[in-house]
Amino acid sequence: MSNRYLLGFDVGSSSVKASLVNADTGKCEASAFFPEHEAPIMALKTGWAEQDPQMWWNHAKLSLRKVLSDSGVSVSDIKAIGISYQMHGLVCVDRQQRVLRPSIIWCDSRAVSYGEKAFNDLGAEQCLSHLLNSPGNFTAAKLAWVRENEPDVFRQIDKVMLPGDYIAMRLSGEVSTTVSGLSEGMFWDFKENCVADFLLKYYGIDRSLLPDVVPTFSIQGEVSESAARETGLKVGTPISYRAGDQPNNALSLNVFEPGEIAATAGTSGVVYGVLGSVNYDPKSRVNTFAHVNHLSPQTRLGVLLCINGTGILNAWVHRNISADLSYAQMNDLAAQVPIGSEGLSIIPFGNGAERVLENKEIGCSINGLNFNKHGKAHIVRAAQEGIVFSFCYGMEVMRQMGIDIRKIHAGKANMFLSPLFRDTLAGVSGATIELYDTDGAVGAAKGAGMGIGLYKDHHEAFATLEKLQVIEPDIIQREAYAEAYDHWKNVLNKDISK
Repeated sequence: MSNRYLLGFDVGSSSVKASLVNADTGKCEASAFFPEHEAPIMALKTGWAEQDPQMWWNHAKLSLRKVLSDSGVSVSDIKAIGISYQMHGLVCVDRQQRVLRPSIIWCDSRAVSYGEKAFNDLGAEQCLSHLLNSPGNFTAAKLAWVRENEPDVFRQIDKVMLPGDYIAMRLSGEVSTTVSGLSEGMFWDFKENCVADFLLKYYGIDRSLLPDVVPTFSIQGEVSESAARETGLKVGTPISYRAGDQPNNALSLNVFEPGEIAATAGTSGVVYGVLGSVNYDPKSRVNTFAHVNHLSPQTRLGVLLCINGTGILNAWVHRNISADLSYAQMNDLAAQVPIGSEGLSIIPFGNGAERVLENKEIGCSINGLNFNKHGKAHIVRAAQEGIVFSFCYGMEVMRQMGIDIRKIHAGKANMFLSPLFRDTLAGVSGATIELYDTDGAVGAAKGAGMGIGLYKDHHEAFATLEKLQVIEPDIIQREAYAEAYDHWKNVLNKDISK
């Protein structure tokens, strides 16, 4: 039996998951998440979303306790700890490392106007060429909101950090972050390869509030005596990897090199591609951050496309149109309809403003409905096709930036369980889809193994990653997929121009 194990935490807004991975076999020995029901998000005002960082720490400890109990692994055999976390959150602590206010998390929109004003005042060229994004509603803008609206809190801040940095601090007593983390908060200047001082100056934020920078893969700290007493972990266990959830999902799927793509299709959908040169979308329709293996001599950027209304549309169709069917039966029903749903198109943007549409909110629409030939099956298929087409619409932007999309890596979960969804995505994009058995906490554990040098590189770390299925594009149906996608885009363009 192996005596080398790796521990990974995945700190989400719904729960915190812990996974214990056998370092030699790559197998997940045990995993657990808390709470069992979705964690609360505080919304004191419309558009606000806050969570107590102490809650994440409590849930991390509960998850760890169950993992250790279920696995029977000795804590002395845990060689390293990795952390994945919800991106873009703001945690503020004082000199005693006490949290000063609830964390303003990723889905909080109060700082939108602060980012927009910075973008307009500083100029699109300055922001995009240095930050690769609009300052938007990211961590820096959230901190600017605190400075203006909560000056008493702001005066007490010693350090600001991301959710993963907070968990690392609770484990080690040390405050640090990564270049990848700074880039997701809009604190990193890619042109100057340093902290984005021009944006800090604009917002009136002192650079000293930012933590020290540590490499993504490195011994970033060690479990302290106080943390060992709280968690049961061994004093001195290294924390050797951390990354935001989307870069970490890509890592979990062994996506490291230019042209490689990771995709998820849960409530919302994400396509995350690796770019090998510094570039940006001039219309800021996608986000660009430092990937986990980005270094100054080796550019590795993660280009992130997010579609708000993916699985949520499929769930809406299930709830309102096909409640009598299981999701598997819905897929079977939709497969009876030809590609293109006989002219029925669904535009899936009914879950708020879409960045890929330059922050327009056009809503969801059903177009071309013919009472004489369209039925339930057409609606179910058109919904899934609309989701795929929205992915491909955003992937066109990624291709314009220089990403050659030939292969898509994804976990076999959510929408990727649907054969129709997978076949349509492969057929329209022309990319091969590979489905894997992994998750964020397992990826974080393997990242920790890379961080202590237990694995020499990512090829070795993910050599045991289990490939479940490969979906090749259907060459025979290529023309039918292309025609359906073109028809959908024409409908979309009419909706946008209204």
